[in-house]
Amino acid sequence: MRVLSAAEMQACDRLTTERFGVSSMQLMRSAAAAVAAFAREQFPFAKRVTVLCGRGNNGGDGMMTARLLADAGLEVTVLLLGSPDGLKGDAANAWRELQSARNCRRELIGTEADLSQYADARTADLIVDAVLGTGFKPPLKGLALAALEWVKGSSAPVLAIDLPTGWPADSTQGRSDAPVFPANAVITFTAPKPAHVFGELTRRWDQPVVVAPIGSPDEAMISEVGIEWAGSSQRLLHSPRKADANKGNFGHVLVVGGSFGSAGGKAGAPIMASMAAMRAGAGLVTAAVPAPALSVISSFAPELMTWPLKANDLGQASPENLTQDNLAALTKGITVMALGPGLGQSDDTAKFCVGLLEGTSMPVVIDADALNIISAIQGKLSELTKNGRTVVLTPHPGEMGRLAGVSTSDVQSDRLNIARRFAVENRVTLVLKGSRTLIALSDGRVAVNTTGNPGMAKGGSGDVLVGVIAGLLAQYKEDPAHAVEAAVFLHGLAADLVVRAMDEHTLLATDSLAQFSRAFRFRSRTENGYVWLQGMPAENSAAKRSREEAE
Repeated sequence: MRVLSAAEMQACDRLTTERFGVSSMQLMRSAAAAVAAFAREQFPFAKRVTVLCGRGNNGGDGMMTARLLADAGLEVTVLLLGSPDGLKGDAANAWRELQSARNCRRELIGTEADLSQYADARTADLIVDAVLGTGFKPPLKGLALAALEWVKGSSAPVLAIDLPTGWPADSTQGRSDAPVFPANAVITFTAPKPAHVFGELTRRWDQPVVVAPIGSPDEAMISEVGIEWAGSSQRLLHSPRKADANKGNFGHVLVVGGSFGSAGGKAGAPIMASMAAMRAGAGLVTAAVPAPALSVISSFAPELMTWPLKANDLGQASPENLTQDNLAALTKGITVMALGPGLGQSDDTAKFCVGLLEGTSMPVVIDADALNIISAIQGKLSELTKNGRTVVLTPHPGEMGRLAGVSTSDVQSDRLNIARRFAVENRVTLVLKGSRTLIALSDGRVAVNTTGNPGMAKGGSGDVLVGVIAGLLAQYKEDPAHAVEAAVFLHGLAADLVVRAMDEHTLLATDSLAQFSRAFRFRSRTENGYVWLQGMPAENSAAKRSREEAE
């Protein structure tokens, strides 16, 4: 799903009307119908609803929504911020139609002080924010700013139409420094804007942000911002396997990592990566680890194959493994290599890591210690990708800083541009981890992932992600970009499913493996056409889980 800027969204609406014959009033009616249906489904307890309306098209959407909710028997109060004399076009039509609505009280807010007269409207079961939408330009002021303070005094949930008032549509920041309306749910139309995929728009990470279709065809959604939603790539996961499939059809993943010596070790990292690759559907998975760690690795899962690497005195992989015969035996039949989990960074291991990359040509996912080793060698990445090799890097912000030669704070303040520039310059696929993980491609496109939760901020999450990426790359090597995007989405989604049944404090990285089956079956697009960028439709969450457990 393409992300459209505010200007591109306006152009899409114009094109929908001028070329495809869908009037702007039809679009507004469809938008209102989507909001009203979503409000009743998401907030079924709401009998009294207050709709705050601005005087633009966002306010028009709110007025039409109010009429539909009132016609459905709800008790609705509309507070129009400003005089109706200033309404134009579709918003003016919506206001006129609202006059005939039953069960609907209409009040005009001419000054900031007027809001204090409507304390009863603040005690509604639901507040609909239809003040300002995509066309908003900061800062928030006047009646809109006063309305924000008024809303803050309410305990009612808030449903935002298009965007929470105060959020600039084109923002790529996670949080807004300026005043913004709170939201418990957000519904937008046609396509997401940057704020919908980058911003923390709702009060909690698991509250819904959805996109509803309202009649604009795909041909009208023209974008040059080069940003997409990673969840669209989950379609790769929904194709059934052929009845006569065999393990050779789904690739062989080689996980190279681990360490185990007298000074301690990280044998768990390659285990987690290997298990994730198997759960993600790879036909075969081999863990190549230093020989001292072999007994730990091999006892973990009978399905996992192992390969002992010669180790140095620290229990890390040694350059002795790089002889031609050893490399040929190690990589025979391998489809994708995952390099780095728990590997260590001794001089010997650095030589082994670089030699292994130079001596092989299959697609590779580079993580953790291998990333830090590569970041210290100028020009090495460009050398690895010069023949078109698929190279996927999975840095956290600190590792990204070392790769790009900037500080971690620099990375966090400009994640999009730094990730995009690095991927293009080095011809790699870059997975910049964190809240709203980015998948930057060598052609300049960037996909934004909207799954995942704070419980994933624990050791092992990155190792599981590496395995999922490698597992899907092995199965969809002809479509590496979408395979990586789907892997990142799947990884976060599985963790979200765990937290919905447990708690984000108790989540372990490996807990998500048990939820891969449900994550593979998950559909972000529901039967009504809504696409859930964030949150989970009812049939996919508690209700469905209860039915499954009962069965």
